[in-house]
Order: sequence, then C-alpha cells, then structure tokens
Amino acid sequence: MRIRIVVILLMLIALCTINARASHIVGGDFTYRYLGDSMTPGGLVHKYRVTLFIYQDCVTGVPDAIAQDNPAFFTVYENGVAFPVRVDTNIRWDFPPTPDGGITVPANFSNECVTNIPPLCLLRKKFEKTYYLPASANGYVVIYQRCCRNSSIINVRDPGDEGATYYCNIPPSIFRNNSAIFKNYPPQIICLNNPLYYDNSATDADGDSLTYEFCPAQVGATNADIKPKVADPPPFDTVRYFPPYTYQNPISGFPQIQIDPHTGLITGTPNRIGRYLVTVCCNEWREGMIINTTKREFQFVVTDCSKVVVADIPMFSNAPNTYIVNCTNYTVRFVNKSRGGFSYKWDFGVEQTGSDVSADFEPTYVYPDTGTFVVKLVVNPGSSCPDSISRFVKIYPRFRTDFTDSGNYCPGSKITFKDLTEATIKPISYWRWNFGDGNTSELQNPVHTYSAGGTYNVTLTAENVKNCIDTTLQRVIIENFRPFAGDDTVIVKGEYIQFDAKGGLEYRWSTRLNLSDTSIPNPRATYPEEGEYLYSVFVKSAFGCYGYDTIRVTVVNKASFAVPNAFTPNGDGLNDIFRPMAVGYRDLKFFRVFNRWGEEVYYGETLETGWNGTWKGSPAEFGVYYWQISFIDRFGKEGFIKGDVTLLR
Repeated sequence: MRIRIVVILLMLIALCTINARASHIVGGDFTYRYLGDSMTPGGLVHKYRVTLFIYQDCVTGVPDAIAQDNPAFFTVYENGVAFPVRVDTNIRWDFPPTPDGGITVPANFSNECVTNIPPLCLLRKKFEKTYYLPASANGYVVIYQRCCRNSSIINVRDPGDEGATYYCNIPPSIFRNNSAIFKNYPPQIICLNNPLYYDNSATDADGDSLTYEFCPAQVGATNADIKPKVADPPPFDTVRYFPPYTYQNPISGFPQIQIDPHTGLITGTPNRIGRYLVTVCCNEWREGMIINTTKREFQFVVTDCSKVVVADIPMFSNAPNTYIVNCTNYTVRFVNKSRGGFSYKWDFGVEQTGSDVSADFEPTYVYPDTGTFVVKLVVNPGSSCPDSISRFVKIYPRFRTDFTDSGNYCPGSKITFKDLTEATIKPISYWRWNFGDGNTSELQNPVHTYSAGGTYNVTLTAENVKNCIDTTLQRVIIENFRPFAGDDTVIVKGEYIQFDAKGGLEYRWSTRLNLSDTSIPNPRATYPEEGEYLYSVFVKSAFGCYGYDTIRVTVVNKASFAVPNAFTPNGDGLNDIFRPMAVGYRDLKFFRVFNRWGEEVYYGETLETGWNGTWKGSPAEFGVYYWQISFIDRFGKEGFIKGDVTLLR
C-alpha cells in the first residue's frame, strides 16, 4: 500500500510540474484572405488562405512546451453545424531564417534613462493553410484551441489552467471578404504611472469601415491537454475576470485604459504592476452591418520602469486620448504634467505652417480654424533622455447649452422643457436632463410633472458629434400649493362655526347651506338642527394652481365629553393615546390621570395631547387608572367630571 501511495504522489507532482511548465502562450490572432472561386464537380467553392499568429513567452516558457505548439491543429466548422467540416492536424511552421517561420518580436521599447528593463523575449509563430470551402449561406469558422496561457496574468482567474481559443469567422457566400489585418505589434512593456499611447488599428483590403472595442477572451484547452487538440465547436466560454477587472476594463489605470472605437488607439495611464490579458475586436462594417470581426488577444506587462523623464499631457475630455474639446473659442492653454524635463518642444499640429511650435513649459496657442489637431510634446529634445507624447485637440466652437420651461407651475401639472442648445456643428447626439427631484430624461424636449411644491435645480447636459459638452442649470419653482378647508369639527346645535380655509387667493364653496358667503375663505355658518354637513372648497392660488379640500361639520344636540374606557399603548399606532373628546365646551382647565395609589401620572391643560401610558419615563403598569376633567362650558360656568380607564398591554 505504501509503495502505491508513493507512486501516486510522484505522478501528481510530475503532472503539476508539467502543467506549470506548460505556461507560455501570450496571445494570438487569426485572419484570412479571399483568393477567388472555383467550380468543381461538387459545385462552387471559395478559396481562402487562413493565417494564425501565436505569441510565445521565451523567457519563462519552457522550450519543450513551446515545441509542442508545432504542429498546429485547425478545425473547420460550418456555422450552426456541430460536426467539423475539416480537421487538419499537421500544420507546421518553418524555423528561421525562413521569413514565414518563428521570429523574435521587437520590444517596441527603448529609453536610455531606464536601466531596469526586465528580460524580454517574445516569439511569433505563423501557421497557414489554404482551404477550398463549398458555398454556404451560413459561413464557416476556423478554430485553434490550445492550453497554457501565462499563469502570472492577474486580471483572469486560473489563467494557467484556462487555455486560449483563437478563431476566424468566414462570412456567408454572399460576401467576398478579406479579414482586417492589425498593423503593429503590441508593446511588450508598459511603464507604471506613465501615459500609454498604442496604435492598435488595422487595415482592410476591401475598404470596409472599421470600429474597435475591448471584447472577451475565450477559454481553450486546459493544462490536461498538453498537446494540441481538435477544437470544440462554438459557442466558446469566456474567461473569468477577476473583479474589478472586466474585458471592457482590462487594466488598472487612471485615467482609465480605453480604446478609441474609430482609430483603435489605446490610451490611459496604468497604475498597477502586473500582467494583463487584453482582447481587441476589430469589426468590419459594410452597408450598415457588421460582416466580420477579427480578434487579437495579447498580454500587456506593466512594470516599474524607474523612468526619470516622462512626457505627460493630461486629458480634460472623455473622448479617447484627447487633451481638450474646446467648443467656446479657438484659444487653448496647455497644461504640462511632465517629469524630469529641462527643455520642451511643442508642435500644435497645424499643417502647412511652421509657426505652430513653442518651447514654453505651458504655452497658449490660438488655432486658425476648427478641426481635430494632433499636438505633440517632446521633453528634453536632442538629449540622451528624451520622451514624447501626443494628444488630440478638438476645436469646434460654438456650443452652448440652454433651455426654457413652460406650463402650470403646480404640483401634478405638466411642465414642458425645450432645448435651446446652440451648436455650430450638428447634429446634437445626446441630451440628459436632471429635474432635481430624482428623475431624469434623455429626450430632447421632455415633459415632466412634479408631485410636490418646492424649488428644483434643473440641469441639461448636451453633447454633439464632435464631443462638445456643456451643462446649464436653471431653477424651476413649483408652488407649494396645499388647499386646506380646515379640520373636521363637532359643535352643539344652535352654535356657529367660523370657517378658515387657506392655500390660495380665490375660494369657492360647493354649497350655500348655512354659509354666510361662498366666495370668501372664512364664511360663518349656524346650525339649528343636528346632523352631518360636508363642504368642499375650491381654491385658486397666485400661480394659477387649482385644487380643493373638504371639511365635515358634525352637529350634536348638547355639549358632552366622549371618554374611552380602555386603551392599549403598545406602539402599534392603534388606540395608543388616552385622549377624551369634548364637544360644546369653551375651555379646559385641566385633565389629570391618577394610579390606584393616588399618584398623578399625567397632567395636561389641553385634550390634544393626551396620556401615552408612561410614567417617569417608563411604561406604566397594566390596570385601572382614574381621571378628572375640569372645564368651562359655553355659558362660562365651571364644571367637573371624573371616571376610570383600563390600561391594557
């Protein structure tokens, strides 16, 4: 038994060692060229030349693992079909010096002032295959799946055990298409806290419009599949990103790392050391639709370069790699955040002129016209320690946001907001209203209703197609309109009541019954008979708000007190207060409550408050309590009544 256990442990250790050593894949991209059509006995076929580039880490990757990438396995599926059309397991690359073989990728990094550049070695291997594919209304996908990503990636969970899937989609036969081709090698090193400016754009042989975006990386073979394998059909699982990272936010940075959807420029300032998996999708547009997407996956290494000279122009715009979008005038004052500089050379990007330069640290320049300009700053030009950076400057005056509002400024009434934004360059592409009460809208001319009166700060933010953004604020006053007829009341037969409605300037009572006047807020009413009388008063305010309220008058035969014989002060909101009700009395002298030992637990000179069932700050005990009321009746005569009440818990 002991021998068997030892053998198993040795096997596990060997397997873990192999898995760790297999970590070497850095990235890849898959493209194709359309080479024409051929008619065969089986029908029309299309000829394509597919090309796969994979990138291998030749610093930490083990040569045996790298060698196992050759030959490559290509698997071809027709879209929507679960069985492969072709499986090719012997696609080989040639060793240097053949141009199509493996080559060492240049580092794209040099700076005489950086002395701590980490060891660099990146191999690019090229695999090609020509396919004759029958005409298809579905199109095809050519897939390469491999294990062995670099295990030191920090923005992906278990990167060493979740391999890679690279593929190219060949669109349906109605399209004769060539995929987009990325122009530049990705940078192998990005310096910590230094601005990144990387052109990740592509070219397209068909002249299709191209857009760019960060997109998810796909899982491939695991480390259990050390050797190449036949690929599974789509759909493919997405790698699991470590929060707060996502495929849209793949690198920690401030400003955030972003890609310009139109130019493919990747910009931002990384602020955390590490190896990051980044995937870029290049979409080909034709006649308003995406016909193909080319993906490139790569790993960016952010390291502390100890760079003593850093050229840095900040970004005061949300537009990618843009210093500023000036939509007010043609004058731009430049801010310089560079470090380690002793001389500076600015080029403000105006073509066909030599006067758009400056040696000032923070110059001001007046542009001659509207447009998008590329400003370049070189720090310490001509020295042994230079650095440079480029940003966009966009000049598109004039853009000014404004609006009006109209309507009945009353609670519950509709207020119409009208956009009056002035824009030299149109169209305006975005509106965002904040009505100051927690509600928003993205309509150009919205209608909004406020539920309550008050003063609201309303803001409108607008943006045009040139990234001009402006925000304006105005106050909207909604009348605090609350029509009030008065509290319901009980009176004795033969007495009168003086109404006192509030809330506006004009009043109209719904009935003349017993009223002295129906068009004033405070008519007088006398009631010779018992009964209940319900009145409505319609109120108009100074703002023109309309509303109504009601009041109920109950007429009883004689003056009386209504005193409960029990109450339950348990905090449920029901019968928590011991409060007598009085009808037909002029005044109350006092209202007292005593416990069974004669101790006064409550004293009041009004019936509005009442006893809440506590004594000396604590809940009073369950039991019977005694009360006394001293009053003055409507004829001025003093009176006294008493009784008991039971406190229940």
